[in-house]
Amino acid sequence: MPKAAAKRVARKPKLGQHFLTDDAVALRIVEALGDVSQGTVLEIGPGRGVLTSILAKRARKLIAIELDRVLAAQLRMKFALYPNVEVIEGDVLAVDFSTLFGPRPGASRPGLVQAPEPVPVVGDLPYYITSDTLLRLFESRECFRTIVVMVQKEVADRLVAPPGTKAYGALTLCAQYYCQPRKILDVPARCFRPRPKVDSAFIELGIKTDFPLAGDSEAHFFRLVRAIFQSRRKMLSNSLKSLGKSEETVREALQKTSLDPQIRGEKLGIEKLIELSRALE
Repeated sequence: MPKAAAKRVARKPKLGQHFLTDDAVALRIVEALGDVSQGTVLEIGPGRGVLTSILAKRARKLIAIELDRVLAAQLRMKFALYPNVEVIEGDVLAVDFSTLFGPRPGASRPGLVQAPEPVPVVGDLPYYITSDTLLRLFESRECFRTIVVMVQKEVADRLVAPPGTKAYGALTLCAQYYCQPRKILDVPARCFRPRPKVDSAFIELGIKTDFPLAGDSEAHFFRLVRAIFQSRRKMLSNSLKSLGKSEETVREALQKTSLDPQIRGEKLGIEKLIELSRALE
């Protein structure tokens, strides 16, 4: 078994379960999705069904993914009279979203390919897999139109952080590349049971429809981001050495983008980093 999988199995009994109990906050989260009466909604980690109870009455179709076997069984019983609610017991990190939202067998004529309609995502993400879950959703971004999720407040601050701040990092740039992050509401620890040790926030990540890079160029950009934030206190010219570029290539790229070699990469916004990545290619 791979080490990452072994670690996840070891953590599984706890599952980072802190259940939202504030109905007003739950309603605010659902309302951020807009009108869902004619579409499908994906809920991640429904837990005891606080959000599910609201969504079941609003969404044309609700697909809820719950890892905990007991909670999944309880949810199926609780919403047995709602034909629009489908509870899937499974790991969101392993779900094939393109299959989940694609046309079902017999739903279309043979040979006719239907692109799945992008759906909104909502959920209260477990703290211990927040970053992994967001990255997984970004990988399958063509399946989604917006992501409205509860996360640890520190993570929410990272997702919307401006350049040059302590919270600004690789996750910030990944989120800002694929989405338009907007923090909607801070949620204090008292709104959960059991009460966590930290506050939370729910954040909206509107998926962009156009991206400035593609293929190898996009991969090169994220290698540049990793190189900068693996040693964020280094001068930019030194950070770029780990990319395997010649000194001449680095010097020319910095000149082309009018960047001071001594500046730290953490001070650069996403547009400037994309410009630098193109120049380095």
